[in-house]
Amino acid sequence: MNTTILGAGAWGTALARLLCDGKNHVTLWGHDVAHLDDLQKSFRNERYLPGIELPRALKLETDLPHAIAGAEIIVLAVPSKAFRNVTESLKHFHGIAISVTKGIEHQSGLTMCGVLTANAPHAKLAALSGPSLALEVARGVPTAIVAASTNAATANAVQKLFHRPAFRVYTSHDIHGVELGGALKNVIAIAAGVCDGLGFGDNSKAALVTRGLAEMRRLGVACGAQADTFSGLSGLGDLMVTCFSKLSRNRGFGERLGRGEKIEAILASTKSIAEGYPTAKSAHALARKLKINTPIIDEIYSALYENKNPAQALHDLTTRESKAED
Repeated sequence: MNTTILGAGAWGTALARLLCDGKNHVTLWGHDVAHLDDLQKSFRNERYLPGIELPRALKLETDLPHAIAGAEIIVLAVPSKAFRNVTESLKHFHGIAISVTKGIEHQSGLTMCGVLTANAPHAKLAALSGPSLALEVARGVPTAIVAASTNAATANAVQKLFHRPAFRVYTSHDIHGVELGGALKNVIAIAAGVCDGLGFGDNSKAALVTRGLAEMRRLGVACGAQADTFSGLSGLGDLMVTCFSKLSRNRGFGERLGRGEKIEAILASTKSIAEGYPTAKSAHALARKLKINTPIIDEIYSALYENKNPAQALHDLTTRESKAED
């Protein structure tokens, strides 16, 4: 298949490598000319995937119209803040558009496939999500993810495209739930990192992750998703790896915050933004709009955008009024 991946970060590059191994014709587009030049010279993405060789068959492109010309499948791996702008080029695309970006647009409250619905009205839409740290996928470490689409044939086509012995792909028709699980878990992962930064133990993090999953499910169902989706790969599975792995950008972001670093310094020193940072703002606004109780998301929002001390935020969570488990 002629496949174009938009986004030459860690995840886009890891998926490009995976698809090249499947004998597909793959083009990788990136907006940073200098970065693409480095990839062309070395066939390594040392900025994001150190030590990983890229296939020589991979075509690199910095011109967006050229990159998508002739593509049968387009994989969107750009940051959520750039997603709408990049996908405006897909208004005439009639193939399969797959979002692997995990975020919620703040202005509209839409998931990435919601944005694609407007910007790529003729495309067949799918989302790919689950426990999939880019470096582990690039190294061939086994994992399982889910391909979601409201159209069963599209979900099956995406499954067939990506499925490998070390990259097992399941299907789902709950695209909204799959996307919301992938986005909201990043906010909970920042909270898990704060626990690490404050020196809390495994009991604390396990409790936080469990209650975070309840919030994700509660908000997701209010948005029209199915509750069971949040117990699957794009919910619980992705939540676990993002909250506990040392490779997780969102957990690492929260750990630095818990250790007392300022938001501005963390943002300035990272290679790519942790998606949980903008998603916290979007999720907080969405929960307020729908009148959904999301105490963990609320406290992370306060720490990120209202300069609340992270230790105080965690204290306020643990001293809330007692209630029955939901």
